[in-house]
Amino acid sequence: METLSIREKRVIVVFWKNSIENSFEVFSNLKNFCLSYPQFNYNTISNYLSKAKVAYENQEIRIERKNIISKPKPKLALEPRIRKIVPVLRRVMMKNANDEQDDLKYWLGRPVKERAAAVTYIISQSLTNGQRMDKTKLVKKRMYA
Repeated sequence: METLSIREKRVIVVFWKNSIENSFEVFSNLKNFCLSYPQFNYNTISNYLSKAKVAYENQEIRIERKNIISKPKPKLALEPRIRKIVPVLRRVMMKNANDEQDDLKYWLGRPVKERAAAVTYIISQSLTNGQRMDKTKLVKKRMYA
């Protein structure tokens, strides 16, 4: 574990497992928690949180001691310093673009349900409100997932 400097402060975070409204509470120290909820023993919880460095947990609660972060965390050396968003673009002559084959290859690689949903969406964009799709040329086949 990392050592605490003199200025770092810690709080007690209490997670209530059976409470939906107030699922957690934060206390400045363990003594304040035990005074607020006398059914919990200060010595028992203190032993868990200080010696073993593990959370105290039972069927009702989970209690952890957490450091307060008062300053921004330093940047790691592994992270890139400047984030760049590079546009994805392809410049070709229109007659050489060959987009139909690329589109076909893409859509044949997608699942059948996704292709059907895309076709239905595109057709629904061309219909007016209340208008129904012409299904006279539709061949129904069963899709298996």
